[in-house]
Amino acid sequence: MTLSPTEFTGRNALVTGAGRGIGEAVVRALADRGARVLATDLHADGVRRLAGEDPGDPRRHRDGERRGPDDGGPGGPRERVVARALDVRDPAAVEAAVAEAEDTLGPLDIAVNVAGVLHSAPVTGTTDDVWADTFAVNTTGVFHVSRAAARRMAARGGGSIVTVASNAAGIPRAGLSAYAASKAAAVMFTKCLGLEVAAHGVRCNTVSPGSTLTDMQRALWTGDDEEAAARRVIEGDLAAHRTGIPLGRIADPADIADAVVFLASDRARHITMHDLYVDGGATLRA
Repeated sequence: MTLSPTEFTGRNALVTGAGRGIGEAVVRALADRGARVLATDLHADGVRRLAGEDPGDPRRHRDGERRGPDDGGPGGPRERVVARALDVRDPAAVEAAVAEAEDTLGPLDIAVNVAGVLHSAPVTGTTDDVWADTFAVNTTGVFHVSRAAARRMAARGGGSIVTVASNAAGIPRAGLSAYAASKAAAVMFTKCLGLEVAAHGVRCNTVSPGSTLTDMQRALWTGDDEEAAARRVIEGDLAAHRTGIPLGRIADPADIADAVVFLASDRARHITMHDLYVDGGATLRA
């Protein structure tokens, strides 16, 4: 996909869960299009590396593609990213991070909720602590960040909030009850918020990925080499009541980031309260 290096010029964004995977890809996609980004993560090392890496490093772009002279010049993507540690479970810390983003970068135009955790266990083996921690990050964290951002955006009359959920929010998954339920709650919360702030020009949407090549996905692949595990995901598992992926590939984090930045952009100016599945058809849009 050809990037427009000026699509988000003059706009400011906050991204959670930005230290790796989808969140990292979202930060890069926004910065490559001209946005200034406060990249946050519970573990600061990832976002610090992201803010300080060589703009010409081929890891910055899908398939090693370079994006032109802006990468190395003043005000290029590296200079547009500010890194901060953030625990989205802490409402005071979230308020402080959003306030800092506005003080450091300027008024927030975009907020992207990516921070998430996944614990795999059957319901009968899910502990109270695992259930609570999953909702604290995947649902309450989305509430904290979205509330702080929406208050400011609504007062100014515009903005975009995008929550990265999961296709597991829309179809039952064995062993993922806490994760699926927390993501379903985040989707409905984001839609309700979108209804409330629509009159103030603020759009709220969700992106629901399927299997994506991230550390979270790989953590589920115990005992197999990556190629074999990926093949099983693509082919599906009838015994686990899980369809495969009709498009025949597992998503790259950049695939999800492309959907996020589209919904955050003016190209989606008449889209709100929408849940965009990016799963290669895996759920058959059930």
